[in-house]
Amino acid sequence: MGLEQIIHDCQNNSIKAQEQLYRLYASKLFAVCLKYSRNYADAQDNLQDGFLLIFKKIDQFRFQGSFEGWAKRVMVNNVLQKYRTQGVVELVNENIPDEEDTMEIEEDNISMDFLLAIIQELPDRYRMVFNLYVTDGFSHKEIAEMLNITIGTSKSNLARARIILKEKIEAHKGNTKVHSAK
Repeated sequence: MGLEQIIHDCQNNSIKAQEQLYRLYASKLFAVCLKYSRNYADAQDNLQDGFLLIFKKIDQFRFQGSFEGWAKRVMVNNVLQKYRTQGVVELVNENIPDEEDTMEIEEDNISMDFLLAIIQELPDRYRMVFNLYVTDGFSHKEIAEMLNITIGTSKSNLARARIILKEKIEAHKGNTKVHSAK
């Protein structure tokens, strides 16, 4: 059965089709949830809630563009809405320089797992803006609309996230040098 047929069957509330769609997209959408969640357990909860919403809204999918892109957007919006209602996205607008430069990271002794781990350790408001801007390519205007914050707050949260990440990377590099010198 092709994807289009699975989606049509899901639109007709077929449990079997919903299970097939879940199996097809769960791992990809879990990766999306993990980027925006505090931890693995929250990501699992967000995945389940997101799939419930996908199944509820699947009638809105019009086969224009990719289903995966549509599903990712539903998943991200669901996670962001959850954090908005919990009051996690705080309005923080400090006077931090408006810098669009990228963080210089030397690749010595830094694994992708380490980078993902320290991104996940960021406070929610910084992690969300960082992921939306850096990994998903949204503009500050789009982020501000999605999170119901100002553009300045989006820029400020991104700058703070970069500062925190840079400090953690530098501390990690310092620890690595100490351990390798022994």
